[in-house]
Amino acid sequence: MERRIADIEYEQMLQSRYSIARHHHEGGIERSVYTLLSRLSVQGPMTIAELSEALRLDASTLQRQTGAALRAGLLERIPDPSGGIARRFAVTNEGTARMRASRDRSIRALDLILENWSDDDVNRFADYLHRFNIDIENYTAKGPPRSRATEEVSD
Repeated sequence: MERRIADIEYEQMLQSRYSIARHHHEGGIERSVYTLLSRLSVQGPMTIAELSEALRLDASTLQRQTGAALRAGLLERIPDPSGGIARRFAVTNEGTARMRASRDRSIRALDLILENWSDDDVNRFADYLHRFNIDIENYTAKGPPRSRATEEVSD
């Protein structure tokens, strides 16, 4: 059987494009801010250096992203509870509400997109996608691994 790596690359490119368009054009928050808020919601307040390692972004990119999120009231700066000099970024109540609303829109859309799939197919797809993302993280070999989305969304 042929290994359809080129097909996977093409489909992944299309999927990425659709996800970005969905967040931006349906009133959701920008994808980069959504990613930032999601990571902070899971791991708690973090410094720019910690975010840089976790998200695999350089500090200047994160300065721009956190600056925009601060101005929008989605993040706040807090002192380091361990007494360190660096300030940490924490998600505000508004940030949590906007992130959850964006996530809820995405989940509803996915539910509609996959409505004709069997539960077994959806579960297998979720497992394969999780495995794929973990292998991407291992390939880049940077930052701490993230937990499953179901663990991240817990209230």
